[in-house]
Amino acid sequence: MLSRVRALLAALWAGELLTVALLAAPNAFAALERAQAGLYVGRLFEMDARVALAAGLLLVMMERRLQQGGKTSGSVMGWNLVLPLLALFLTVLGYYGLQPLMAAARNGQGSWTFLQLHAVSLALFGLRMMAVLVLAWRVMPKSAVPQA
Repeated sequence: MLSRVRALLAALWAGELLTVALLAAPNAFAALERAQAGLYVGRLFEMDARVALAAGLLLVMMERRLQQGGKTSGSVMGWNLVLPLLALFLTVLGYYGLQPLMAAARNGQGSWTFLQLHAVSLALFGLRMMAVLVLAWRVMPKSAVPQA
């Protein structure tokens, strides 16, 4: 049962990331004035970071519980544990680490421009999305994979 909940949570998290990246953020800039879109997307990424912290921690705890119960095979630091930890690290670095620097860059402070920091943030978000997508694929129940 816990394996299925883990798979569902990983899939929901991957879906949330894809929705933010492919629908919500681009459409905000297409439909709203630039300043309003920036505020909206800023709030969107704040909510995304909170979801990431919760989902990542839950997935790490679920994997540890499955390992203790002998329900997963492999080493203690297998991919099913490394991927959510990586996603958590990228969230902390990409949102909580870069947000203060981006705010300072908007005010003309700091050695990096807002555009440079935005590019780094985008790369970190993309890496996090890939880590969560791979995790969702890895933890998918084998019965859900179509057989040839």
